[in-house]
Amino acid sequence: MSLKVRLTIMNFLEFAVWGAYLTSMGSYLAQVGQAENIGWFYSIQGVVSLFMPALVGIIADRWVQGQKMLGICHFLAGAFMLAASYYGVSAGEQVSFSTLFSLYTVSVAFFMPTIALSNSVAYSVLDRAGMDTVKHFPPIRVFGTVGFICSMWVVDLGGMQQNALQFAFSGILSFILALYVFTLPACPVNREGNAKSLSEALGLQAFRLFKIKKMAVFFIFSMLLGICLQITNGFAGPFIFSFAGIPEYADTFGVQHANILISLSQMSETLCILLIPFFLHRFGIKIVMLMAMVAWVLRFAFFAMGDPGDGVWLFILSMIVYGVAFDFFNVSGSLFVDKETDIHIRSSAQGLFMVMTNGLGATIGTLCAQEVINKYVYSLQDATGHQIVEGWSTCWYLFAAYALVVAVLFAIVFRYKHEPDKI
Repeated sequence: MSLKVRLTIMNFLEFAVWGAYLTSMGSYLAQVGQAENIGWFYSIQGVVSLFMPALVGIIADRWVQGQKMLGICHFLAGAFMLAASYYGVSAGEQVSFSTLFSLYTVSVAFFMPTIALSNSVAYSVLDRAGMDTVKHFPPIRVFGTVGFICSMWVVDLGGMQQNALQFAFSGILSFILALYVFTLPACPVNREGNAKSLSEALGLQAFRLFKIKKMAVFFIFSMLLGICLQITNGFAGPFIFSFAGIPEYADTFGVQHANILISLSQMSETLCILLIPFFLHRFGIKIVMLMAMVAWVLRFAFFAMGDPGDGVWLFILSMIVYGVAFDFFNVSGSLFVDKETDIHIRSSAQGLFMVMTNGLGATIGTLCAQEVINKYVYSLQDATGHQIVEGWSTCWYLFAAYALVVAVLFAIVFRYKHEPDKI
């Protein structure tokens, strides 16, 4: 089997592990009376991402070969995810937040570092084989998104969207990947002490970029927009399932197969990545980022206006614009940081970008979204299906209004002269 095929399988499994629960976990939590705590389960991913990838990366750089460290992390993540599944199934609807959250947190703490670690392993294997990473890695990485989508479909068609078996499926995939990565070529380690320090790995050196007004404004708005990142992952499923309380929507495809409907977002994401080079060269980072912000406005607004019946086309539009909202922000932002920072702190700057968006931004956003949804949806007592859906619509409109305010402020405050020849 060729190296590229072997790395493709690794990427497929890596994101299949995540796709097994990321978009459906909220529906399960709502089913077992933990709807008011959904935000905590999604925000903890951001919290552990602030430090665990750096710590695991240092260990992989200095003491343990990358592919072995990847296997160890997946084994531990899978073990605790299986424990969470076993507890969830055993407890039924009497799930204790503290117990389930603790098991899930430990699992996620070992899983989140594997995203960066799997990239490092792929880069190392390709480099040692004399292959160009810029040319050969993107087609390999695309299969990660394919794995994520396939996992979502299996969970949906397997009837696991609203029960703890989705955690078991994720845990089993983690075990398979943990065994598989030990068959990959060995990655080198640096035992001479010249690898990155903890402060370098955490991207702390890049904070000097805040002295540059343009970069300070960019990072601040990256955090503000990062607030939107995990909201639909956590709450789109429970929202769509809420239509089951209205007889005319109960048997619609969207309600019965919410995960498949949501997976259109990941399909759009895969396609939109291909558009980024053209749009960056043609319009520049400011316009591309504004496109992402407007796309977030539309993402939330289409949810507010749509339904799984005659209005399902609005849901589909929401899924389509997600590719622009996510990729034009995350990927373009990362490329902008790469072009605008000195080579000596480039890696640290990328770490800072991740901290501001997927760390601070996503964590704050998920917890704040939870408070809004608790107020307008989960606080309703003896409400009819229509009243619950109206509460959800109010939430989506509020999130859309927030994204619109960020977009307007960004357009006014961020100053950047586009030079196409440099892209």
